[in-house]
Amino acid sequence: MLIRKEHTKDGGLLGIWKIEETREELLQLFPGHLRSEADTYLRDIRSERRSIEWLSTRLMLLDLLGKEQIILNRKDGSPYLDDGKNNISISHTKNYAAILLHESAAVGVDIETRSERVIKIAGKFISDQEYIDPAQKIVHQLLHWSAKESLFKLMNEQGIDFKQHLHIHPFIPGNKGMIAATETKTEQAQSFCLQYEVHTDYVLTWVISPALK
Repeated sequence: MLIRKEHTKDGGLLGIWKIEETREELLQLFPGHLRSEADTYLRDIRSERRSIEWLSTRLMLLDLLGKEQIILNRKDGSPYLDDGKNNISISHTKNYAAILLHESAAVGVDIETRSERVIKIAGKFISDQEYIDPAQKIVHQLLHWSAKESLFKLMNEQGIDFKQHLHIHPFIPGNKGMIAATETKTEQAQSFCLQYEVHTDYVLTWVISPALK
């Protein structure tokens, strides 16, 4: 169910869906005239989890905008809306889905379940120059990963290396706050300011362009 619908201070529209429903329960939540179309589409999706993610995302979008919208994908896999009136970013993790919309600016959102698994891969996306608070190691590493995922979605550039091209400035994690970051993938070497939140079950980050000057 939709647990959050919020207009951000920078003009975005953020939604969080807690995935508690089964595939059949989600399908029943679709308007009647869309249910058969959704059921037909899902026949090609073998994974139960992917089916549930697809359904919850589209139901959330319907709740956020109050109207039917079709989510399409570019060749690189990035999503866009068929009417072109909003830019969109989507993220899924265990039991949650997130959407960020903006009418004119590029957006990136990421939601990650809190888990110790991030420790095993931290060396692949965190450089030696990036600070990790030893007292909050897991959540700090997870915020680095999530922030870089959000930046990756916002930039929509091919060949981005999270460790070499995306740089998180030092910060101490709180319950929520801002993360400063820079990228060295493009000639512009843009700077960004991301929002983050730490919840009991997950961390959330999002970013809306334009970059800070």
